[in-house]
Amino acid sequence: MNFELTAQHKRIQAQCQELATDFATRAAEHDREASNPVENYALLREAGFHTLNIPTALGGWGEQLFGHSLALEQLAQGCPATALSFNMHLAWVGYLMENIEITPDVKRRVADWVVEGNNLVAGSTSEASTSALLASYAPATQARPVDGGYVINGKKFFSSMVGAADFRAVPARREDAATPGAAIVFLVPRDAPGQTVEEVWDVLGMRGTRSDCLLLENCFVPEESVVFDTDNFFPSIARGANWFWASYTAVYLGVAAAIYAEILKVVQERVPKGFTQALAYHPDVRRKIAEMNADLESARLSVYHSAWLSDSEGPTQNAIAALYRAKYLVGEATARIGRNALTLGGAHTLFKTSPLERLFRDGTVGAIQFPPSDFCLSSLGSLELGLDPHEIPPPMK
Repeated sequence: MNFELTAQHKRIQAQCQELATDFATRAAEHDREASNPVENYALLREAGFHTLNIPTALGGWGEQLFGHSLALEQLAQGCPATALSFNMHLAWVGYLMENIEITPDVKRRVADWVVEGNNLVAGSTSEASTSALLASYAPATQARPVDGGYVINGKKFFSSMVGAADFRAVPARREDAATPGAAIVFLVPRDAPGQTVEEVWDVLGMRGTRSDCLLLENCFVPEESVVFDTDNFFPSIARGANWFWASYTAVYLGVAAAIYAEILKVVQERVPKGFTQALAYHPDVRRKIAEMNADLESARLSVYHSAWLSDSEGPTQNAIAALYRAKYLVGEATARIGRNALTLGGAHTLFKTSPLERLFRDGTVGAIQFPPSDFCLSSLGSLELGLDPHEIPPPMK
């Protein structure tokens, strides 16, 4: 197990720190207005980060989950919403590049769209009829073959960055499909007719992701928009755990790091009225800071270890267990660090002008976002016990 950073890793961290410093100057505005941080996306594209996990042979940087995690941890410290929505682009690109069922020609086509075309991809996967908690994902969106392509009908929820991206990754089900797991994945161009973005994103945290709904009504796409066609999507989803959900664990690690850095400044600078020393000198404050530090560093090691395992072993049971463990630890640690920071900072941190107020809301989402903490524990427990998931009765009928 070696977490020693390469020269490229160090460059990635340094570049992302610089970008995060700039993002932080606009993070409060995008949170308040729930607006797309399009200028941040432009800077990320200008720096080439949209090609981070495309193989070098196809014009990208060739990073896997470990390098990706280093980048997203830093970016999230400036603007968590930017990092989370941009991650969804990287998640879909990484999945398509690593999918063993996708032909080299299709991978080249996708890479060209991203590298040469300088395009971003929004993930449009979730639907009202699917339940992440029960791991029952199968697209209800319908795709009908027609001359020259397909006509798509359906509605997608939680489509991060959907209004700002150039393509929408849309899994759908062929109308004449015979198997339950059949699916086609399209990269739908933003200008394809028959698409409407329903602006519903008014939520607690991660407001700048603009994870609105995408309505597809007789949306025609050409044949070349198909990037994956399978009779059984489920094994592919399982193999893509590193990108489909483990990729954004590092975003919430970055939120925890940002909260911790901010509360350190607060307790070191604030001198209560009538006292000569800053809050940092109070023994209870020192103890809370130590607890937060232990939470943060434990979570960071778990993320790095899980990413290293995923890159080294692929989707083995050992690696998947580590990814669940990291998501659980980061979600819970970020929530605890946020609560402790508000306690130490006092009423001043409740104002909208306080970075801690916004970071607390963004961090709270971490334990809820799929896979939520309870799902992580259930899945990790099943893996550790060697249980066959098909033999586990559902908790609800």
